Amino acid sequence: MTDSITQAAELLRSGGVVAFPTETVYGLGADAADPQAVARIFAIKGRPADHPLIVHLADPVQMYQWAREIPVAAFTLAEWFWPGPLTLILSRQQGVSDLVTGGQDTIGLRIPAHPVALAMLRSFGGGVAAPSANRFGRISPTTAAHVLQELGDKVDLILEGGDCRVGLESTILDLTGEHPAILRPGGITAEQLSEALGETVGLFAATDKQIRVPGMLKSHYAPNSPLQLVSLTELPDVISIHLKTGSSVAVMTCFASHNFDLPGCRVIRMPTDPTDYGRTLYSTLRMLDESGPELILAEAPPDSPPWLAVNDRLQRAACTAH
Repeated sequence: MTDSITQAAELLRSGGVVAFPTETVYGLGADAADPQAVARIFAIKGRPADHPLIVHLADPVQMYQWAREIPVAAFTLAEWFWPGPLTLILSRQQGVSDLVTGGQDTIGLRIPAHPVALAMLRSFGGGVAAPSANRFGRISPTTAAHVLQELGDKVDLILEGGDCRVGLESTILDLTGEHPAILRPGGITAEQLSEALGETVGLFAATDKQIRVPGMLKSHYAPNSPLQLVSLTELPDVISIHLKTGSSVAVMTCFASHNFDLPGCRVIRMPTDPTDYGRTLYSTLRMLDESGPELILAEAPPDSPPWLAVNDRLQRAACTAH
């Protein structure tokens, strides 16, 4: 692995693009200070140019290279949650590429909690801009095999790091406003952030200051097969209706007691714990999608704070133009 880390760092210094594991999902990384290298990320993913990237760091002190007017709260949160699945939105330093920030005056920074990612970042020594290592809008990869399936030989190197421990993208927290606000839910909850900061951290509400961050399009994280969210009470009837039309159906359920073992219906029992559900969500969606069902039905999880990140990803995955 040491040789692979050294190779990854050398590739990054020479303008290469490296896929690497984090605790959330696999990232597609390039030297954040090299606009040509960053442009390759957009080309490989088919990502719109106005979508900002998160810069991954090895040490909190590196925030000074990328952000200005850094509030005390940023260092408090870094002490509590870094390395970990938390991205901080800060005011960017002059000279940071518009490709990285999506042309905005803000930048997203985080330190990932994965030994391979941290070793690569330390060996490289700079910031690595990295969205998820998949085609734009599709299911995020949580294994190196997923990256290979998605991007093939378009990537200069794929670092192997096993299955992602969290499995959902990081929580994104805006620290540029009067009060901290979550722009994207993830593995760090509002309750945890509130405890760390000693003040209530809420979800982002529409204001005059709309900050674009990764993963916030209405349609995102989508399989090729259409995905439909269905309430637990309606699930048996919806399955029956689709099977009567001759459609092949895949079902993701965690609380249903019914037996849906019917011809043309494949059932996956999902974890009833939201953390475990989030860890397996993308790999399950990818597995079902590869089996080619005409429809994926997902039982809607509870509408409660612990399920916020899972519900966010499912709702975006279901909002497609199939």
